[in-house]
Amino acid sequence: MTDLDQRPATGHRTAAALRRAAPALFVYAGVRALGLAVLAVWGAAAGKSPHTLLSARWDSLWYTRVADFGYGWEVTLPDGSVHSNLAFFPLLPWLERAGSVFGLSYADAGLVVSALASLCAAGGIFAVAEQVYDRRAGVCAVALWAVLPVGVVQSMAYSESLFTALAAWALYAVLTGRWVTAGLLASLAGLTRPVGAAVVAAVWATAALAAYRRKRAGERALVAGRDWRMLLGVLLAPLGAAGYVLWVGHRTGDGLFGYLDVQKQWGNGFDGGYAFARFVGEKFTSPVGALAGLGLIVGVAGLIWLYVKGVRQHQPPALLVYCGIVVVLALCASGYFGSKPRLLMPAFPLLLPLAVALARLRTSRAALVVGGVAVVSAVYGAFWLHGSGPP
Repeated sequence: MTDLDQRPATGHRTAAALRRAAPALFVYAGVRALGLAVLAVWGAAAGKSPHTLLSARWDSLWYTRVADFGYGWEVTLPDGSVHSNLAFFPLLPWLERAGSVFGLSYADAGLVVSALASLCAAGGIFAVAEQVYDRRAGVCAVALWAVLPVGVVQSMAYSESLFTALAAWALYAVLTGRWVTAGLLASLAGLTRPVGAAVVAAVWATAALAAYRRKRAGERALVAGRDWRMLLGVLLAPLGAAGYVLWVGHRTGDGLFGYLDVQKQWGNGFDGGYAFARFVGEKFTSPVGALAGLGLIVGVAGLIWLYVKGVRQHQPPALLVYCGIVVVLALCASGYFGSKPRLLMPAFPLLLPLAVALARLRTSRAALVVGGVAVVSAVYGAFWLHGSGPP
């Protein structure tokens, strides 16, 4: 069969996949449009530019500076600590710089990347949920990801949408045995955020489990065609993250620990959750603070319950490994605690048990639930972005 003979079949498969995902993408686009509309109205009333709020605050400024000036930008704080832009992984700035070729500013290119990446992320979440459960659960999973309280970040010039898109499609590639694709996407995820290590671990764990199962079944260690692709995917997966971390170490002169030193200057590190526990404990010094502390405890308990629910529903090991690492890194890292909700955003497998429950409702009831939560999410997103926001 020639390449020309294969193209129509590939095109038909792509068209069929888009038709299956269309309801999920439609719901996602509608929720995000609602969020942006509420943000625009709120901004007009508050005298603030929604464009500035989405593209020129907090981390988005650091990304555009990397795109504009490259690495080497530092800010020295009054306490003597140095905040270096080496803490920010390069894929988003590279894409922002590529977008400038079309006449876009770096900030606008970042918004375009996030908009496209968020749709790709929605498609990836749908594909994973449909593969594990069914199409209806896939649509519900995308809807739930869209209505997250911090869902407005999906429309900001941040790297969360880009990372979630790469992670979701990498996991889908693992689930469907496309090892080289999984390795390439995992490598790109590793160039996007430090938590790219979770995608690498998912690829490695699934490959190791597959090899172990074949060994127990008495199969040969390597099966022509299938296993060389798996091995190549395993080798490709860590290249992005490892390459950037080693480059930072070389640039700073601190070797393997150079990137960790950069993050330490930002106040980021892994302490097993001690700083977060202390932060929660300090809330119980006043009646109002105690309510916030209880809310945080309930929230963490809810995350654990959802993860355990996923285990009981026999989610594939790739999802459990990936999601577990994302959650642990988000909750057990020191740093600014207001960032934790957005750091948890890529942990979309936590939403799958809720998606299954939502999918069991009649369509009208499910739509009512999603619509109501979408309105609350849109209002909260506008309020949050005009206030403390998502540093």
